[in-house]
Amino acid sequence: MIEVENLKISFGDRKVVKGVSFAVEKGGSFGIVGESGSGKSTILRAMAGLNQAWEGRVSFGGEDAPLKRPPEFFRRVQMVFQDPYGSLHPRQTIDRILSELPLVHGMDNIEKRIAQALSDVALPQAVRFRFPHQLSGGQRQRVAIARALIADPQVLLLDEPTSALDVSVQAEILNLLSDLRSARNLTYILVSHNLAVIAHLCRQVGVMLNGEMVEQLNTDDLRTGNTRHEHTTELRKLSVGLEEPA
Repeated sequence: MIEVENLKISFGDRKVVKGVSFAVEKGGSFGIVGESGSGKSTILRAMAGLNQAWEGRVSFGGEDAPLKRPPEFFRRVQMVFQDPYGSLHPRQTIDRILSELPLVHGMDNIEKRIAQALSDVALPQAVRFRFPHQLSGGQRQRVAIARALIADPQVLLLDEPTSALDVSVQAEILNLLSDLRSARNLTYILVSHNLAVIAHLCRQVGVMLNGEMVEQLNTDDLRTGNTRHEHTTELRKLSVGLEEPA
């Protein structure tokens, strides 16, 4: 479903991503982990079409993604951001927020789509007529996920989707994302600095260091400590709860 080959991203003279390559099968989940400034979120933004200053090859479903994405791309690929409060318009009701994408793409049955999207993320229908500030952090992130799902995408790009939430709410959102992936056969790329979060949701992991993906491994090897690069080993030592089964 996803192929990234020799992806390079620079800001001026500064090379931020240095020839990263990886692939994700349809219905699979790939985690990108690394410290702040390692380039992981920059990769995600380029894949989502939010940054056009990149070189290399990015493809979805066998089709190469151009630098400037056509409108239909955003029905297939959706992004969920780190801060649900910042990504939802504060002066729009949830109903208005969820109806925006279907309206832009000329989709039918918008009322039904909104109701189904809220149901899919386990939110009551009454939420439709509230504003973001009237919801909890976990509810806001569920709305953000509902907004991404409403176009029936094939791929979700998840940028630290639980880092702004309380620990107890984090587990709920991760379990929801896991259930949605199975039910809809979605393909995920999850960016996080937290190895335990990555291991909960992903089968494969890419480890970033200074703009390079220094290691790729599966989460079973990650949990058991079967790592090759010293940076992966160090991240694993600093991680809390990694050995717990997902």
